[in-house]
Amino acid sequence: MDKLPGQSSTGDMNSLVIRGGRKLSGEIEVSGSKNIALAILSAVVLAEEPVTLLNVPKISDTEIKGQLLEVFGAKVTWEGSTMHVDCSNLNAGHADEEMVRSIRTSFYMVGPLLARIGNLEMPAPGGCMIGARPVDLHLKGLHALGATIELDGGVYKASAKNLVGTEVYLDKPSAGATQHVMSTAALAKGTTIITNAAMEPEIIALAEFLNCIGAKVEGAGTSSITIHGKPTLSGGEYRIPADRIQAGTFLLAGAITGGTVRVNKIIPEDQTAVVNKLREAGAEVKIGSDWVSVGAPTRLEAVNITTMPHPGFPTDMQQPMAATLCVANGTSIVDETIYESRTGHISELSRMGAKIRQDGSSAVIQGVTELRGATVYASDLRAGAALCLAGLVAHGETIVKNIHFIDRGYERIEDTLKSLGADISRVLDS
Repeated sequence: MDKLPGQSSTGDMNSLVIRGGRKLSGEIEVSGSKNIALAILSAVVLAEEPVTLLNVPKISDTEIKGQLLEVFGAKVTWEGSTMHVDCSNLNAGHADEEMVRSIRTSFYMVGPLLARIGNLEMPAPGGCMIGARPVDLHLKGLHALGATIELDGGVYKASAKNLVGTEVYLDKPSAGATQHVMSTAALAKGTTIITNAAMEPEIIALAEFLNCIGAKVEGAGTSSITIHGKPTLSGGEYRIPADRIQAGTFLLAGAITGGTVRVNKIIPEDQTAVVNKLREAGAEVKIGSDWVSVGAPTRLEAVNITTMPHPGFPTDMQQPMAATLCVANGTSIVDETIYESRTGHISELSRMGAKIRQDGSSAVIQGVTELRGATVYASDLRAGAALCLAGLVAHGETIVKNIHFIDRGYERIEDTLKSLGADISRVLDS
């Protein structure tokens, strides 16, 4: 495989060095959504004609997903943030285990590939270590459509003679399982109804893409999605919407540093849960037709957070929000209900002087007057973002290591933060 993000051209690892204490202010735009792009890059194999994807984030996950598509016979080319994908001649390629394990959404390709080529093998997925994240709901849905999938020695062996539409009830509204079943059903014979479906913005965007290439998907964004299967799907052009988690992270950068940050060209409704909690904490929030602004001229107050499936507070914003609350007045409780192991930020924030402790699935945070710079290690993507936020407000110098995790979801995060006034640089580890 090519070098990891966070590595230099020689393979040496990089770190982020942050000198805190500056108020961040200004207006920015964010790149296309990582999660939407990955969902669509799993479903793009359904198209028998070329597809053009605009506003694709140039991050490690999308680059690896493109390489994985090529393993199965797709032709992939990049032009800046535009990705051209031609899946007209697919085959049952042999996917490299290391490549597949680097991103969890590799598994989401199994159903769509089955719909096109009938059989394949795919190593078990990986991704950030934030919990078990079982694929049982995915398997249940694919089996209901007529697929046969067995795990043999760490490799999923899948086959399907005919995929037939049916009713699929998800035991919980899993965004990944909803995406996987919805995409696969687009080429199944007859009608599929997914009940207790996830309602995340990523589901809506995936449905828009599927309809763009000739599918017929109805009800995305509700708990019941209907897919009318088609014998073939064509090509088309689709623009990836702005990344809601990136937007939320940079809005928090303004709040934690006492500045004001405005993010333009986004869908404001995607920030509802986050900005409502920020308002509760005392932040000044302004919302326009395609922008959100957050400022914190005075110190924030403690609030309690519970992560929930959409439209609840997003799990991907839990760790960055926890970092922000480390310097708020009072005691906050952040309860993580989605991923049981999304706690790697707790010990690292403690290194910086935060009074934060784990209590079961919750982080109990007693706000402190000041964080101190330290050398800290990102344990996953959003933990890395949380440590960057803490570094922005900390006294002295913070060195964030393991930034290959951060590069999985933020396209050169340091450049965006610099544009807002941060003192941050990417350096080669000695």
